[in-house]
Amino acid sequence: MTNATTNEKRSPLRIAITTGEPAGVGPELTAMALAGAAAHWPDAHFTVFGDEALLEARSRAVGVDWTALVGGSAATGMAATSGRPPSDVRVHVEHRPLATAAQAGRLDAANGRYVLGLLDGAIDGALAGTFDAIVTAPLQKSTINDAGVPFTGHTEYLAQRTGTARVVMMLAGTGARPLRVALATTHLPLKDVPAALKVDGLVETLAIIDHDLRRDFGLPVPRILVTGLNPHAGENGYLGREEIDVISPALTLAEQRGIDARGPYPADTLFQPRYLEQADCVLAMFHDQGLPVLKYATFGEGVNVTLGLPIIRTSVDHGTALDLAGTGQADAGSLIAAIDTAVAMARNRRGA
Repeated sequence: MTNATTNEKRSPLRIAITTGEPAGVGPELTAMALAGAAAHWPDAHFTVFGDEALLEARSRAVGVDWTALVGGSAATGMAATSGRPPSDVRVHVEHRPLATAAQAGRLDAANGRYVLGLLDGAIDGALAGTFDAIVTAPLQKSTINDAGVPFTGHTEYLAQRTGTARVVMMLAGTGARPLRVALATTHLPLKDVPAALKVDGLVETLAIIDHDLRRDFGLPVPRILVTGLNPHAGENGYLGREEIDVISPALTLAEQRGIDARGPYPADTLFQPRYLEQADCVLAMFHDQGLPVLKYATFGEGVNVTLGLPIIRTSVDHGTALDLAGTGQADAGSLIAAIDTAVAMARNRRGA
């Protein structure tokens, strides 16, 4: 092993965190999660993208000393450090000023582009190699759209900004054998789902899941269980032919590529311990087929992972929780889990 490789492995992991919708819980959850950064992630340093004054105010609301957390110095931005956060500060703020003052619980379209700017800064840094991973706090899609920017969601935007033709949304629980659920389609109206399912697309989705579970999660031979689209997986064609015409042919092609993907299984009976105990991931056909089960089992501790990107991105399993913002009642468990996952994935990519 060369000295350069050794030094790279010993250098801190660099994790970017975007604080999301300023009227929501993202800023305070960031403070709560990072309050234990030194103990939880001793090999990681963090750059927080957000408004410094907002972070300080929301930190006070939840009893976190933000000034002490960031090393007792005001944010100076990465420009002052040649494009990289300071090497001696565990939590650094990349100050991005709000367009207008933010009030907890009250959305303002004037800050829509501010939210998108936080995400752009983290993506640009990850693509440039400044960050090993990015973790995103929840944003409000409507605020960005109301600001005049068409926006479907984090997943689709990350794909666009990184030039990735196909990405896969996967939510995961925690524990020794976590439940993982990936989606063949994401934010589509239900009526558009059948037409969106194609043999080649499903094969590519399965290949992405297989590849990333091997590389980023350390699973040597991932086993993927695949749901049908229709009730009872189509009942041999009587309740729909997508299982026969699309899903089964895709599974045959995936098997020929060395991917252990099995199905299609009826979604209403698949999520049982006797099926899941030997599975590493379930691929569901649409958003509300798989995610209600995952969120029921793990809500508040789940993680959203975008597979297929050239960068690592994780996020929380919940929304902006406007009713909890600024009250100190929000739970940082999902954000902590998202950071845990991002750090673990980054370690795997480094080969640590």
